[in-house]
Amino acid sequence: MFDRSSEAINYTELKFSREQGFFDKSKGIRLLIGILFVLSLFVFLHFREVRVEFLEFNSIAPGYVVAQVDFNFFDEEGTIILKQQATADIGKIYKISEEEIQKRRLEFENFLVYNQDWRKYTTVEMFNEMYQAIDLVEQVLIKLRFTDPRTFHKIEEAKLPSLFYLIYTPLDLNEKVFYPNQIWDSISEIARKEMEVQRGTLNAIIGYFQSQSWQMEEDANGERALRRKLQSMVPDKYVRVHAGSRIIDQGERVTLRHMAMLQAMKKALGEQRNLWNPMTLLGSLVLTLLITGICIAFFRINHPQIFYSNRKLFLLVTIVTVSFVLAKLIEWFLLSTKTDLAEVVRYPLIVPFAAILLCSLMNANIATFVCGFLTIIFTMALSFDRQGFMIVNLAASLVAILSTRSLQRRKEIFIVCAKSWICSVIVVCSLHFYQNSSWSVSLVTDMVSGAIFMLLTAIIVVGLLPLLESAFGIMTDVTLMEYMDPNNDLLRRLTIEAPGTYQHSVVVGNLTEAAAIAIGANGLFCRASTLYHDIGKMITPQYFTENQHGGMNIHQLLTPQESARVIIAHVAEGIALARRAGLPEQFIDIIKEHHGTTLTYYFYRKQLDKVGGDKSLVDEREFRYSGPKPRSKESGIIMIADSIEAASRSLDKVSEESLMALATRLIKEKVDDGQFDHCLLTMQELAIVKYTLVKTLVAYGHSRVKYPIHEIQPVAKNEMIADA
Repeated sequence: MFDRSSEAINYTELKFSREQGFFDKSKGIRLLIGILFVLSLFVFLHFREVRVEFLEFNSIAPGYVVAQVDFNFFDEEGTIILKQQATADIGKIYKISEEEIQKRRLEFENFLVYNQDWRKYTTVEMFNEMYQAIDLVEQVLIKLRFTDPRTFHKIEEAKLPSLFYLIYTPLDLNEKVFYPNQIWDSISEIARKEMEVQRGTLNAIIGYFQSQSWQMEEDANGERALRRKLQSMVPDKYVRVHAGSRIIDQGERVTLRHMAMLQAMKKALGEQRNLWNPMTLLGSLVLTLLITGICIAFFRINHPQIFYSNRKLFLLVTIVTVSFVLAKLIEWFLLSTKTDLAEVVRYPLIVPFAAILLCSLMNANIATFVCGFLTIIFTMALSFDRQGFMIVNLAASLVAILSTRSLQRRKEIFIVCAKSWICSVIVVCSLHFYQNSSWSVSLVTDMVSGAIFMLLTAIIVVGLLPLLESAFGIMTDVTLMEYMDPNNDLLRRLTIEAPGTYQHSVVVGNLTEAAAIAIGANGLFCRASTLYHDIGKMITPQYFTENQHGGMNIHQLLTPQESARVIIAHVAEGIALARRAGLPEQFIDIIKEHHGTTLTYYFYRKQLDKVGGDKSLVDEREFRYSGPKPRSKESGIIMIADSIEAASRSLDKVSEESLMALATRLIKEKVDDGQFDHCLLTMQELAIVKYTLVKTLVAYGHSRVKYPIHEIQPVAKNEMIADA
């Protein structure tokens, strides 16, 4: 059996490259990361909203609610009444029908043509000057409005333009009216203010129109505009509530007015807290330092590989800080809206966001601890229903962690979030059943809001994961699946330039995956990285047996030293190709380590035979790979599988017994050579790896029954004709 805790550590280490630069090692940077965490936690804890008793709209109050502090609250109902009173005494506004005005103008133009009496009133000789005056009067009549004295006074109070308003009201809108002389005098005065017109010309036009009857109609748009203006001038009504006053009685139905009073009291309590008071600041700082100390102790004791790696620590703090910001934004949005969404969205799902990110980028153990930490902090600092919020978020986060362990494609994040939402629905239903409020509107809103939050979580995580992977150089299972795509440029080149090496890599990848899974190592990493472990052979593929297809062996033309140099060079050339292609450092580590510091024994022995077996005449270093030796279990497994798969091709008869003997010999040689000194593979794990590799190789090399050759019977000529 393998240790789950060591497996989790191993998974985390494989996601980050071993290469450590100044950023990873600097104690100063580690201190800055710590300061960032302390500041973000302090701000989150200190600037928290004050929580008051939660009451659902239209529910029955279970007890009395008393004002804890003096406060003013916006009386919406009172404000509406005041606005209604402000417009209660507004009368009707009338205007002259535009069709009537157009009709009268046409009649007047005909009068000018057929009756020359108008010349007695003016010295204007040209019709065009008269037409200009007619246009002016027409525009005045169109703009003209009539109302009662009280409404006219309201118009002046509202500071609306009152030049075209005259005090006059018809008795019956269905009958045409003759306006009195005072109205026409006012119209004449308005026209002269608008434009310089000869008095005689204007008198001629007014005199004609004065003799006509006019159809009036109600100006509904003008009335609405006046009402809106007057209502906008009414100030909001605020009511003073004193501390100790009863806000809601027991058994009383909760109204919008009650909820407005509770929100106002909450705001007043927040202002009364005096967040900049030294004692308040000290209290938040002490709590922040205590929580920080607990976190430091936990990671230093249980996860030193994270605590002493600035890159991993910064990733962890970044995700926690982003969660703080996201939680505060959600709280601000829910509390600041006039519809009071905080009373509807009671259990926002925030913690699963961090759970999925940490489980994908680090491991499940870290994600579980951080989710517990965030759930406690959010419950303390956010203004939501504490009991329900804590239970729902914790349960949904744990389901997300359990589901994310097997995440291999980015679209599966939506499935993970769907599972978390289903869990939250079950928890919400149980809370409602416990409170004897099984089927209510709040149950539906809790379910719908949970679905919305998990959908947004999936979208944000899918967007953030590639950014975080790239910024911190992290290799997740999703990344590994992408590198296994046969359309990758390097793999396509390998299939064309060194097809034998590619087939060897595929087989070794399958072998290492099975062996790694058997001992609890990362099988997916083994399979993906093994596809690239021999890419250096593309430079000189003809020097490697798997790419030679009969004919002369090119090594017959080289000395053993030259052959060894060519073979050993495929590691350095593979590293160069991998770096140019941007492969992860973890893959490059496999390229470096899959041969360790072993001997190219065939050419070493050939050189030894050449000098008569005298080892003093052969420099062993010329025939050894430069290493380093395998530094992870996965690297050690790949070394074993690579050598066993290659050596198995030289066997005359492939059977389980022959493969077991071959594997035992090769593993013993590497153990004696110290190749596994740094990869933490135990003897028990080596035995499991050997057994798994042999069983898998036997399965690959299974035989089939020989199929008999199908004998074709001769067909007679007359039968062929008949068939045709």
